[in-house]
Amino acid sequence: MAMAGLYRRILPSPPAIDFASSEGKKLFTEAIHSGTMEGFFKLISYFQTQSEPAYCGLASLSMVLNALAIDPGRKWKGPWRWFDESMLDCCEPLEKVKDKGISFGKVVCLAHCAGANVDAFRTNQSTIEDFRKYVMACSTSDDCHVISSYHRGTFNQTGTGHFSPIGGYHAERDMALILDVARFKYPPHWVPLALLWEAMDTVDEATGLRRGFMLVSRRERSPALLYTLTCKHESWITTAKYLTDEVPVLLSSDYVKDVKNVLSTVFTSLPSDFAEFIKWVAEVRRKDDGDQDLSQEEKGRLAIKEEVLKQVQETGLYKHVTDILSSENLVCQIKQTLGPQDSLTNIAASVCCQGAGIFAGKSGTSDRFCCRETSVRCYSATNIDKSITVVSGTVVNGIGEQGVDMLVPLSQTEASCCSIGSCGYSGMHPASSDVLTALLLALPPETWSGIKDKEVLQEIFDLVSIQTLPPLLQEEILHLRAQLLMLKRCKDNKVEDDLGAPQI
Repeated sequence: MAMAGLYRRILPSPPAIDFASSEGKKLFTEAIHSGTMEGFFKLISYFQTQSEPAYCGLASLSMVLNALAIDPGRKWKGPWRWFDESMLDCCEPLEKVKDKGISFGKVVCLAHCAGANVDAFRTNQSTIEDFRKYVMACSTSDDCHVISSYHRGTFNQTGTGHFSPIGGYHAERDMALILDVARFKYPPHWVPLALLWEAMDTVDEATGLRRGFMLVSRRERSPALLYTLTCKHESWITTAKYLTDEVPVLLSSDYVKDVKNVLSTVFTSLPSDFAEFIKWVAEVRRKDDGDQDLSQEEKGRLAIKEEVLKQVQETGLYKHVTDILSSENLVCQIKQTLGPQDSLTNIAASVCCQGAGIFAGKSGTSDRFCCRETSVRCYSATNIDKSITVVSGTVVNGIGEQGVDMLVPLSQTEASCCSIGSCGYSGMHPASSDVLTALLLALPPETWSGIKDKEVLQEIFDLVSIQTLPPLLQEEILHLRAQLLMLKRCKDNKVEDDLGAPQI
């Protein structure tokens, strides 16, 4: 049966007061003079309409994250990093949210994973007095914002469960301003705070739990400059299960005699789709970009990213990982799980292996060689309008290792891969050894506790301990660990029971 088209709804008033009405404007002016509209201006600057009828939770959170100037660390569109509903894909697949909406606990999970500080309360875990105190605190500051989860029926509005940020507070009238993200349906409106509490103090039929509110604020420095997890690809389920459930069993059931044996046990059993699990979301830019196109702020951010990467490579664990990845017997087996076969890294590795075969007098043969590291550089000649690409790599085989440089010709119809001058980008994406080192550091300490040999166990604990890491890297690793634990808790449907950040 076809549904008639709808253009907005008439806001039931009372109990709500339209923000743009004469009375709404009067409340707004009085609240400004009372100092309880400070949070409004940041929120209204990033006010958005939910793009799907069931995206109210995602729209509310992305609006608040942008108002707090939290950098998502990954691109939205073009070169821009920006929180959008489509990027809040952890904890629940977007298609499922589009169909059924999202629970209070999973919005809290998303806020944690985005790198925000979150304090969340269901109504049976708080009081109306506490709620009023928090609304007042966030309304007199632009450093935190409140997202409310409530039932529309309490306000005589159509619909059921809904999320929206609270944009301000009128103390004398005890009224809160709801910046309704379903702007196609209802405009922003003032409601009595006591009635809003009543609307929150309802049961979500999907979970059987009370609704509530959350306070979202910005951390002193947003982590996830280099690493972040994504559950946009279903591979994260198998990988998270492997890392948190299967690895401890593997290490306790097999007798591991040294650190190399421990790491080999972990690496050789990685799920085949492991590469989709962990993403380098803040790519190391081309050197010429760092000199020309980036703002001073971005150059500073790039310098911090490079420092984090340097600190990863200075850990004792990193040396063990690189030694494992360069082992003749293991490198090819491991690298098959680290990236798609048509990735730039794998193509470059294939080219280098073919070159090594040629140098060894075995033209066309590459299967006896494995490429430990690769880089791709593109150069433009000074006097001619042509470019060349040089692929470099370190190739290992049963005899030893050798450096290989291969010149890759470009057809004249291909666009130049860089502008005038050299645009080498050997650091375009950090190597597999960097990714694996960070991920091993991020695993919970109890992961290793099943190792039977006490000396090996102590050596592993010393290598994966984050206590001695520089503060910058320590913060990055702790955030990665929190994401791993939070996403696992989310997939295990445990976020509804515990709204706090995971203990790491």
